[in-house]
Amino acid sequence: MDISIVIPLLNEAESLPELHAWIKRVMDEHKFSYEIIFIDDGSTDESWNLIQGLEMEYAEVKGLRFRRNYGKSAALNEGFAIAQGDSVFTMDADLQDSPDELPEMHRMLWEDGFDLVSGWKKKRYDPITKTIPTKLYNWATRRMSGIYLHDFNCGLKAYKNEVIKSVEVYGEMHRYIPVMAQRAGYEKIGEKVVVHQARKYGETKFGLSRFIRGPLDLLSIIFVSKFGKRPMHFFGFWGAIAIVIGFMLTAYVLIDKFIAISQNIPQTLVANNPLFYLALTMLIVGSQLFMGGFLAEMISRNAPNRNNYEVSEKIGLE
Repeated sequence: MDISIVIPLLNEAESLPELHAWIKRVMDEHKFSYEIIFIDDGSTDESWNLIQGLEMEYAEVKGLRFRRNYGKSAALNEGFAIAQGDSVFTMDADLQDSPDELPEMHRMLWEDGFDLVSGWKKKRYDPITKTIPTKLYNWATRRMSGIYLHDFNCGLKAYKNEVIKSVEVYGEMHRYIPVMAQRAGYEKIGEKVVVHQARKYGETKFGLSRFIRGPLDLLSIIFVSKFGKRPMHFFGFWGAIAIVIGFMLTAYVLIDKFIAISQNIPQTLVANNPLFYLALTMLIVGSQLFMGGFLAEMISRNAPNRNNYEVSEKIGLE
């Protein structure tokens, strides 16, 4: 199969027939073999009934329905598990992503050699309450991840199948799939300017809460990908620094006390010196970090996926 199109949706009944017809026209014009996977993320309108109707009429339509709303990341994760196409596309169901972009993005994967291609909605038709936070979010994500994409949040993306099979998407991490893919070794990341359509039906599902949860998920991805198999390198490093500072402060307080005694200079008790408490705090924090590192190391070494690594090729092996 050439193409799988994974479409998460929540209450988009008005858009679905038009979206399916648009995708079908583009796919048939380019003679692609394809599947459309609708993931109903707990819709309360007629979305699922429409998907059922499309599935009965068109062989390319597949559907999965959640009992309740789990979020876009959960929907994409389940869609990725089902997808069979060489190229796997994600797009929103609100008609703001244009299926006309798919053939060129498919070509970029297989002729230009990209592992994934991200859409860039250079000209947007969103309200200013969404565009300004999005710009700030994209700037922060570029700085933190080191990946230069203009529009991490664009729902229209193309992946080689092996890329989406190598990532697990949860929380608010769907917008960070390029980051997770790069950490898994897929570093050929492309970008394409895509047409952004104004919303035709329904209401936006955009919420400002994503700008609180999203950066936290990005930090989690960076931390786990860097230290997931060697947590002691992180906790031990900072624990050692804290303990060294604690010992230095302790030595300073004691030496200062002994000098004062030898010179008959009146001194207060060591326990009354603020540096004594700072030294004690650093020693305790350092010890706790070391213990945390040891515990994390024990957990990671006994985890069932401790020796799971992405292998790009094999030769001479069955």
